[in-house]
Amino acid sequence: MPATPTSSALSAQRRRRRTNRLLAAAAGVLTVGALTAAALPAGAASADGGRGGTSHGHHEGHKGGKGRYQDVQLLSFNDLHGNLEPPTGSSGRVTHLHEDGTTETIDAGGVEYLATHLREARKGNRYSVTAAGGDMVGASPLISGLFHDEPTIEALNKLDLDVTSVGNHEFDEGAQELARLQNGGCHPTDGCSTDKKFKGADFPYLAANVLDDRTGKPVLKPYWVWKQNGVKVGFIGVTLEGTPDIVSAEGVKGLSFRDEVDTINKYAKELQRKGVKSIVALVHEGGFPASSSYNYDCDSPGAGDGISGPIADIAENVSPQVDALVTGHTHAAYVCTIPDPAGKPRMVTSAASFGRLYTDTTLTYDRRTGDIARTAVKSANHVVTRDVPKAPDMTRLIAKWDTLAAPIGNRAIGYISGDIVKDGTESPLGDLIADAQLAYGRTLDPETDLALMNPGGIRAPLTHAASAGEGDGVVTYAEGFTVQPFANTVNLQDFTGAQLVQALKEQVSGANEASPKILQVSAGLTYTLDLTESGADRVVTDSIRLNGGPIDETATYRVATNSFLAGGGDGFTTLGEGTGDLVGEDDLTALEQYLTANSSATHPIAPPAADRITIVR
Repeated sequence: MPATPTSSALSAQRRRRRTNRLLAAAAGVLTVGALTAAALPAGAASADGGRGGTSHGHHEGHKGGKGRYQDVQLLSFNDLHGNLEPPTGSSGRVTHLHEDGTTETIDAGGVEYLATHLREARKGNRYSVTAAGGDMVGASPLISGLFHDEPTIEALNKLDLDVTSVGNHEFDEGAQELARLQNGGCHPTDGCSTDKKFKGADFPYLAANVLDDRTGKPVLKPYWVWKQNGVKVGFIGVTLEGTPDIVSAEGVKGLSFRDEVDTINKYAKELQRKGVKSIVALVHEGGFPASSSYNYDCDSPGAGDGISGPIADIAENVSPQVDALVTGHTHAAYVCTIPDPAGKPRMVTSAASFGRLYTDTTLTYDRRTGDIARTAVKSANHVVTRDVPKAPDMTRLIAKWDTLAAPIGNRAIGYISGDIVKDGTESPLGDLIADAQLAYGRTLDPETDLALMNPGGIRAPLTHAASAGEGDGVVTYAEGFTVQPFANTVNLQDFTGAQLVQALKEQVSGANEASPKILQVSAGLTYTLDLTESGADRVVTDSIRLNGGPIDETATYRVATNSFLAGGGDGFTTLGEGTGDLVGEDDLTALEQYLTANSSATHPIAPPAADRITIVR
């Protein structure tokens, strides 16, 4: 019989999972003018009548045959995070920009639809390769996370994924678990999820910049070469160098993470020496486009256009030997051209997250040189709409795992009167979770004063509309798991008032100055965040109040946080210096207990007002 996890087993599983935060410097916006139309090299042709250029429309030329120039279709996506079923709320929508400047949102995502779109896109393309930019697993909904993401690996195998880089979330459960996802076998603690042995990934995970401290070598393959009838394209995979700052210490124990640019350049040279001159970098690091619309023209000229963030710097410094970059991590959607160190435009793409988009890039391969004719590179993001037939094999896969997860996932744990979103500097859902942790902390120690929650640990909104058959307003355990899938424990620690003030200032200073991380606060804690100031001064010290009174810097305060923050994660070093530690159960247990105690079908919880932090802009 298939193994069905018990509640205690689930709790044990979840304690090993951790959270993701965005580490992105707020680099100045990089604006790249639209590329000047350039003719293809002699003998090449394209569907636009041979005009060439770098407009972002799909390029249909030379799909087959053995002429000098061969179009290679590169399909890519990133940051799936185990979203096999269609994601809900804002997590399941993309924004489309119309020519007249108006926008509309489109429901998107779900592997049943992603499979159909990818299979349709491949039709007629004999030279087609599918790649991903990391975070295929981790921070996953219950249907995948409950089973250590084996269902997602099975789905990716069926999607015919050829290769992916690792992301930071591939290390949530450590390098040994990542090796199991690659190679197969039953989980060392929880055993087999079903009555069949897990086979592992059919595709290679690439980890060029993740080194085993004992051997000094990459923990997985650094690169992989796709070959088809004499055409060769090399793929180098890296994750962000800052992975140890956003993954639990246990998850990256014994590992070193090296600079992305240096690593890509090193292996680009090695591939060149081996005769592979067409190279794509799969980089689990990203940027922030000037628009949230997936089809925004990233290369349009004008103030505020372009892309900012770490990927801009990476793309400007990666060797010209690399022909394109598939990126991720920031969950943004963009198709941009950024000049390489030689000043030559190069395509940099990201397909948002959760399987809502895929990118279709045409690489024109020159058989004579073995390199990509970069003047012919074209790319566009496409929506994984839900108006196409579902892929039957994916429907069967979801049904199988849903059946196993249903006894735990379908249980109602609370009721809400409207959507409780996670968006904003202070979010309604952030307030709810902080209140839940404060209430739980007081069951451990009645003297608990407040709770702080990191925003990156909140992975999805709570939506009022029924996602299955549970009914509108019902919050199921599966939905709670999707919100907080990491099994961070709720920890109590003592801090002086001065330390508490310093922790709040660390939201906007030090490691977080360029990209602030605003903690979500429990009821009773209020302060002003003045964004017209800089650094730590953005937190107005005199405005900080607890239950209406000022913070006494010499007094001791009992603070509830999750174990990630209690370890100093996300740049909150002061939160790693608490004393009098008391460790409770996992954070989802705290949320479940709070929802159950404070809501019912007739008296649901209303979305909090998110009015604890006063923001001055």
